[in-house]
Amino acid sequence: MRVDVQTLAAEVRGPVLLPGSREYDEERSGFQTGLRHRPAVVVGATRPEDVRAAVRFAAGRRLPVAVQSTGHGIVTALDGEGVLISTRRMNAVAVDAAAGTVTAQAGVVWGEVIERAAPHGLAPVNGSAPHVGVVGYLLGGGIGLLGRLTGYASDHVRAVDIVTADGALRHVTAGSDPDLFWALRGGGGNFGAVTAVETALVPVTRLYGGALHFAADHPHDLLDAYRAWTLTLPEELTSSICLMTCPPWPSVPEPLHGRYAAHVRIAFTGSAEEGERLVAPLRALGPRLTDTVREMPYTQAGTIYQDPLVPHAYFGGNVLLRELDPAALRTVVDVAGPDAAVPCILEVRHLGGAFARRLPDAGAVGGREAAYLLRVMTGGTAAPSTVARPVHQRVYDALKPWTVGRSPNSFYNDGAPVSQEQVRELFAPEDYRRLRRVKTLHDPHNLFRFTHNITPLHGE
Repeated sequence: MRVDVQTLAAEVRGPVLLPGSREYDEERSGFQTGLRHRPAVVVGATRPEDVRAAVRFAAGRRLPVAVQSTGHGIVTALDGEGVLISTRRMNAVAVDAAAGTVTAQAGVVWGEVIERAAPHGLAPVNGSAPHVGVVGYLLGGGIGLLGRLTGYASDHVRAVDIVTADGALRHVTAGSDPDLFWALRGGGGNFGAVTAVETALVPVTRLYGGALHFAADHPHDLLDAYRAWTLTLPEELTSSICLMTCPPWPSVPEPLHGRYAAHVRIAFTGSAEEGERLVAPLRALGPRLTDTVREMPYTQAGTIYQDPLVPHAYFGGNVLLRELDPAALRTVVDVAGPDAAVPCILEVRHLGGAFARRLPDAGAVGGREAAYLLRVMTGGTAAPSTVARPVHQRVYDALKPWTVGRSPNSFYNDGAPVSQEQVRELFAPEDYRRLRRVKTLHDPHNLFRFTHNITPLHGE
């Protein structure tokens, strides 16, 4: 599909790119290499006015719109039509130390906020990977590095600047538009193109944290030991465990290359002495391949998970669980452990604590009663084969009796359409109905296409 973009190019300060050029291919590429947009036109936005022009252009022609910053999440890819708005050039960060807030434009990643907040004795409610975009993470709820202490990251959002389908740039707060403000905090990118967000910072300057790696010759025993350990922890300690065959990547310690291992990640805001006491039962499980748990400044928090920096293909999903049943965990390991039909990454994140507290002005995040999140993923150099999908499904089926929902931030598809039934699983029933009402009001023609697309009330 070819579109006439001369009028658009005259209004936009950033590049306007059509298929066939190297710049077009670079602009549409993100961290996720298994699926890529192939839009009719890409707008490299440099300012909110560029975003407004792109939205007006698309709305006038009934073209779908997608927004991409770093491209970590798998999107409902534009395939030969539509407008892709790339926001990576919009990277202004402003810290208000007195107010304890930060305002970040749509292209900002968490690492930039961490560095800017640190001199003021503050830290953001970021996730495990500093190179993930601020806006997409917050729109999905945000399961943070210190989430058992701070709760969902979206609960800390104070204001959102967004271009809605009518081309208007709105400064959305709890006072100005309570329904849209509620929907944006957990409801994803269904309601417009966000240009900036203001969110609260927390007074954290250091951590006792890091990672323990164990050879996972008996993965179920390690998972069950982790489950029992988490039952003893205070809210100040947030952790997770990941089981996988470790790739030979620069971010992976050399002793782990090619080994099936368990990776336990720890972030604790209490003293190092108390941290040593809390972590001791894990260290007693057996010889450690690596042990990086230590006192650290918060600026080193990104070293805890060592999330990959190299773009690659991946897909998978998650379930939110009210508990970890030992028998079900054994089934999960049998299905998706070292002997799985396809390579799988199994991860369990400990929730509860502040995650479970629903504040009076909380957003649309569902499944707050969950005590754990279990994620299963498969990666590769190309779009994963459909062979992996039934393996993942067997994991979800084994955990169904304890499942209370799914998290948008860890929901990755492989290009297959996401049904409204799957979208409903992300939200409480009453919240899903409210989200559809907000979608109908602000995007009645379903202009904005998001991975977990919420349809307007007059269409499915």
